[in-house]
Amino acid sequence: MKRSPQRLTLLGATGSIGRSVAQVIAGAPGRFQMEAVVGGRDARGLAQTALALGARFAAIADPTAHRALAELLSGSGIACGAGPSAVAEAAQRDADIVVSAIVGVAGLAPTVAAFGAGRRVALANKECLVAAGHFFMAEAARQQVELLPMDSEHNAIFQALAAAPARAVEKVTLTASGGPFRLKSREEAARATPADALKHPNWTMGAKVTIDSATLMNKGLELIEAHHLFGLPPERLDAVVHPESVVHGLVAYEDGSVVAGLALPDMCVPIAHCLAFPDRLATACRRLDLVALGRLTFEAPDEARFPALALARAAMAAGGRATCVLNAANEVAVAAFLEGRIGFYGITDAVAGTLERASAGPAPASVEEALAVDAEARAVTAALLPNFAAKAS
Repeated sequence: MKRSPQRLTLLGATGSIGRSVAQVIAGAPGRFQMEAVVGGRDARGLAQTALALGARFAAIADPTAHRALAELLSGSGIACGAGPSAVAEAAQRDADIVVSAIVGVAGLAPTVAAFGAGRRVALANKECLVAAGHFFMAEAARQQVELLPMDSEHNAIFQALAAAPARAVEKVTLTASGGPFRLKSREEAARATPADALKHPNWTMGAKVTIDSATLMNKGLELIEAHHLFGLPPERLDAVVHPESVVHGLVAYEDGSVVAGLALPDMCVPIAHCLAFPDRLATACRRLDLVALGRLTFEAPDEARFPALALARAAMAAGGRATCVLNAANEVAVAAFLEGRIGFYGITDAVAGTLERASAGPAPASVEEALAVDAEARAVTAALLPNFAAKAS
């Protein structure tokens, strides 16, 4: 029997995840119908994606880009809009699957707007859970949304958890590549430029997540994400450095068995799993050859050289608004580093300083509350940044 195409909306269509989603869809002709695509400021990239995927609607977050987008889509039959209302309209359009791949806390409101009974949300935005995890998960349950993790680590854990009931889980471990400074001393990392930090050894990603990988903040954020997604307490979550990025996550069960999710570092693998779930989608992804690979290595993260991981763990343990503050401070500090205004360790210094000043208070109970805490933390971080300017190389 012929399968009806699944209607798909893609939030964050012009980013690295969005491009990988488009690649997977192109490899499965007739399987998906693109309902809407959303981008941030890149009107040309969004128009190209909308045209290539045959979207019915395109929305760009930057209101000033509306005219450019409309001109690029003129004559195509694709409707378009700009600004927050257009992004919300795209998120709420009738679709079977919504991929949440907008980078940062900017993805929170559109993702929640996409919630609806019977709808699947494939989550590739960890900040939704870091900034407002308690609210986000409660709202997803209230609206009967099926959440599927699209991050490679959480997707691997999701698949490994199918091996036994959740009550039998002893520990969940996420893996980190170690980033470009895994073998560098603290002094060498302190002298690193943004160009140095953007040279990830395994993954091709956007600038912000690549810097987060270099500091190991990405792994800290992912531990918080796992805490909410899988309902596990912080003491049953761990991280290990695995330079090959082949084992993405491990689940240890109470009987001593460990189930791991393995794949080559290619986002098309978890994307295909989420889009086809509970079926499997044939892809052209590279296949893992363990014999050719030869070895898999693991080591404990060095939290002296990478203090971001300890900061994230402490924020997760503290609860309340701490993880929202952590995320906001990190976004501001990473942007400052990429602009050359602070040094590499200025990122974690700024985050630590913001947590000291702004982390007290209850967890956000709505999108509006999360964005208010986020704005307050950003202001605190921005005020602290001059203290770290001298550390820039």
